[in-house]
Amino acid sequence: MDHPIRVVHYLNQFFGGIGAEEQAYAPVQLKDGAVGPGRALQAALGDEATVVGTIVSGDNYFTEETESAKAAAGELLDQLKPDVMIAGPAFDAGRYGLACAEVCRLAQDRGITAVTGMYADNAGVLTYRSEMLAVSTGIDASEMAPSLQKMARLAMKVLHGDELGPASVEGYVPRGFRRPIAHGHFGYERAVGMLTARLAGNPHESEMLISNYDVVPPATPIGGAENAVIGLVSSGGLVPRGNPDHLVGAHSEHFYRYPLDGFDSLSVEHWESVHGGFGTLILNTKDPNYAMPLRTVRHLERQGAIKSVYPTFFSTTGNGTAVSSARRMGGEIAAELAENHVDGVLLVAT
Repeated sequence: MDHPIRVVHYLNQFFGGIGAEEQAYAPVQLKDGAVGPGRALQAALGDEATVVGTIVSGDNYFTEETESAKAAAGELLDQLKPDVMIAGPAFDAGRYGLACAEVCRLAQDRGITAVTGMYADNAGVLTYRSEMLAVSTGIDASEMAPSLQKMARLAMKVLHGDELGPASVEGYVPRGFRRPIAHGHFGYERAVGMLTARLAGNPHESEMLISNYDVVPPATPIGGAENAVIGLVSSGGLVPRGNPDHLVGAHSEHFYRYPLDGFDSLSVEHWESVHGGFGTLILNTKDPNYAMPLRTVRHLERQGAIKSVYPTFFSTTGNGTAVSSARRMGGEIAAELAENHVDGVLLVAT
C-alpha cells in the first residue's frame, strides 16, 4: 500500500476499560490508539500496521440499541478511515459476538477488510456465519494472545489479496461455502480409500462437514406425582411488566428468577413476554399463562394431583440462544432445583 496500514479495533465495555456489567449500556465511544487487548494486537501486527483507534461500546447498548450503535460506529469508521477493522475476540460471549459481527459488516460495507474472532457456538456465528470472517477461538479470554495473533495474520492476508485456504487450514470458522479444488483422485477412489481406512481402524477424514448433536436421554418418570414438587421454567421471555432486569429478546446469556407465591394465575397487568422470535400480542394483551401455565398447575395443586409448585420460576429467552449458553443456563437452573428437592420441571418452550 502507498500509506501505513491503519487498523481500528472494536472492544466491549469490559475489555475496553470502561467497566463490567454495570456499564453494559455504555454508548459507542472512541479511544485513541490501542487499548487493553489492543496492545497485544499491536504486538501481533508488528511494524506492518498501526492500531490508530479503538471503538468501545457496552454489550447491551449494541444489541438493544442496534441502529443507534451502528450509526455511531459507522461515523467513527468514516472519520478514522482504516484499512482494517478487527473486532474482539468475543470468545463465547453472545452479545459481544453479535456486536463484533455487526461492526465487521459495517466495515465491509465500506470496503474495509474486517476480521473478528469467536467461539464456534457464539450467537454471532450462528446469526452471521456467512457474512463475516471469524477466527475460531476457545470459550474464554485465556486464549486472548493466540487468538489475536491469528486474527492479525488473517487480516493482513486478506488485505494483501492473498487467496484464503480452507477453514480447517486457515483457522477461521467455516462460512458455509464450498469451492471446487483439484484433488488428484476421482471421487470413487477417495470414497473407497476412506472406507478401507475406516474398516482397518486407520485415521480418515470426511470431505463433508457432519454436525454432531448432543443426545439427551429422557429423565426417569416421576413415580407418584401427588407427592412431587414441580418447578416451572420458561424460554418464552416471560418477565414482570416493564422488564426490570432487561432480559433481551434474543441471544440471551442470562436467566432470571421470579417469585410465584401469592399468584394463582398470570395477568397481563403484571406480566409480559419480551421474546423477539414470535408474536407476543396474545400473551401481552390477553393471557400470559400460554407461555407458562401457572393457572393450570395451581389447579392440579388444589386437586392434589401434585404436591406443590416450587415458589420461584426461571425465565430466559430461547430465541437465537447459543447452544453453549443454553447448556450453561440449564445446568445452573437444574442444580438449584435439585438442591431444593424439586422432583420435576415443566419447561415451557415457544
